Amino acid sequence: MSPIKSILLLLFCLTVTQAFCQYTDVINSNRPGVSRSAFSVGTNVAQFEFGPYMLKEERTPAAAYEVSGFGIDFAARYGLLFEELELNIEGTYQNDTKTFMSNFSEDDRRANFKFLAVGAKYLIFDPYKNAEEDKPNLYSWKANRQFKWKSLIPAVSVYLGANYDTKPNPYTFTGIEGFSPKVMIATQNNFSGGWVLVMNLIKDRIGTDQSDFQYILTLTHSFSPKWVIFGETQGIKSDFYADNLFRFGGAYLWGKDFQLDTALTFNTKDTPSVFAVNFGASYRLDFHRDKEIDNGTSAENEGIRRSNRSGKNKKRKKSDASDSDSKTNKRKKKEIDFD
Repeated sequence: MSPIKSILLLLFCLTVTQAFCQYTDVINSNRPGVSRSAFSVGTNVAQFEFGPYMLKEERTPAAAYEVSGFGIDFAARYGLLFEELELNIEGTYQNDTKTFMSNFSEDDRRANFKFLAVGAKYLIFDPYKNAEEDKPNLYSWKANRQFKWKSLIPAVSVYLGANYDTKPNPYTFTGIEGFSPKVMIATQNNFSGGWVLVMNLIKDRIGTDQSDFQYILTLTHSFSPKWVIFGETQGIKSDFYADNLFRFGGAYLWGKDFQLDTALTFNTKDTPSVFAVNFGASYRLDFHRDKEIDNGTSAENEGIRRSNRSGKNKKRKKSDASDSDSKTNKRKKKEIDFD
């Protein structure tokens, strides 16, 4: 299936997902899809995302084989120095058995990282920054859900990182070992009504025999403060592997710092066919402080200032009273007649 058909199929079938922001009062995770938001988690926020999955692949008719096993996707994200900057490490570890369907069936037990990458993402353009018109209208439900032309302008971030592949690795091209560059452009459109569109363009393992190009489109929608659903398409193109994958699922916000999710992954070909089910979770340690607090504009600091002003007024009143008593005593001394 061509990338254009994949995109059209996605837009036809999709119905919803969660919104991502720079820093929010509740956790915003990249899960359960595999695309990356354009925004960071926020300064001094450490976020952990992981999800075990079960996998089954079948290839027919030539070189027929079956793969069954399990794995885990994981990511650790941290906002450092600037709201726009995020450092992260992410990867997928898989353990499976590959069975060749020949006259003499063979079992190949495999276990390794399908990928392991460390990098940094930086938001270079944010159309929603300091936008007064984007604040919610407290008096009109309809106004908050009407289409805004400005929403067609996406936020844009860039990612620079490196993959690390061990040797030997059954999930990579023979001979690949060590570090290789990885770059990505991530865009994000936040539409009214809780709709969000994320797009990733990725060039992976640059300079190796398994250098591939990937695109990921994720459409999500939150239909309540706690529930979201999503749909996603991922295209992979390289000399080693090519595929078009589709994912559908949802997530539940258990608490402001904890999310649970699940998703199904499948494709539309048989070289090989892919079917996977995953269950995941995301958790954050939130030590974020708004700049307003650091600049002394918080309610707490305002209270301190008022208290200080009140104290100064009291001191001023005491000083005025003392001056008044002093003047009265002087007048009394002048009125005393010692004759």
